[in-house]
Amino acid sequence: MTTPSVALPKPRGRLLWGALPTWLRRTLLLGLIVLAWYAFIWIRKPDSLSFASPWETARALWDGWSTGSLARPTWGTLRLLLEGIGVGALGAGVLTALATLTTFGEDLLVLLTSILNPLPGVAMLPLAMLWFGLNERAVLFVIANATIWPIAIAVLTGFRTANQTLVAVGRNIGLSRTRLITDVLAPAALPHAISGIKTAWAFGWRTVIAAELVFGVAGSKGGLGAYINNAQLYLLVPPMFAGLVTIAVLGVVFESLFGALERRTVVRWGMKSS
Repeated sequence: MTTPSVALPKPRGRLLWGALPTWLRRTLLLGLIVLAWYAFIWIRKPDSLSFASPWETARALWDGWSTGSLARPTWGTLRLLLEGIGVGALGAGVLTALATLTTFGEDLLVLLTSILNPLPGVAMLPLAMLWFGLNERAVLFVIANATIWPIAIAVLTGFRTANQTLVAVGRNIGLSRTRLITDVLAPAALPHAISGIKTAWAFGWRTVIAAELVFGVAGSKGGLGAYINNAQLYLLVPPMFAGLVTIAVLGVVFESLFGALERRTVVRWGMKSS
């Protein structure tokens, strides 16, 4: 005779915190971060030439976005980043399809991934500058190189872990290998593809900011990394912090967009739990 299992009660604090709406929990955490920021300034009293307060940073953010001095570099960097990720996603799709259709393509993708994926994206920038010059094309190249491999790895993993019953049904009803990829494997790999794009976004973001910071490459007008670098050179600490906060805010915004995309697709279709 087996004894019935008894569910252990959850800690009361966890119940209270979990009962709050998600936006409120994260807003409270943001408030704690700002309070810790103020507490650090009050306790350590850092030099104004090396640290900015939340109020000074907020004022620099307002000035930068209202006058366009921060908005223009931000939009320029985002444009480059989205274009580079688009090129990387296209290349990843071609390589993954080739790897699924042929053994040669699979060997090629595995070899290129093992060689280029561990390589930091910004490490390719000197070579890109030799090939394309000191311009946006060099940045697009390194962003595409940084983003193509995580997307390809994620999509290929999704293909390999697809429900084999669905794959067998697709073969039995006479789908060609190309239709099998587009109609069966691609929808099944969607959760992995979204995760790969999220990873590629993080890799591409770090690459483009590093390229602008280290080499000052982002077109004729400069981007967000160049803005932060110039603020550091001229000891404009609040604008420098404003640039860093802009990066953080954009990270939160895009994380929310990816979360909404997952809820409207893979969670709604029962492919992943929320």
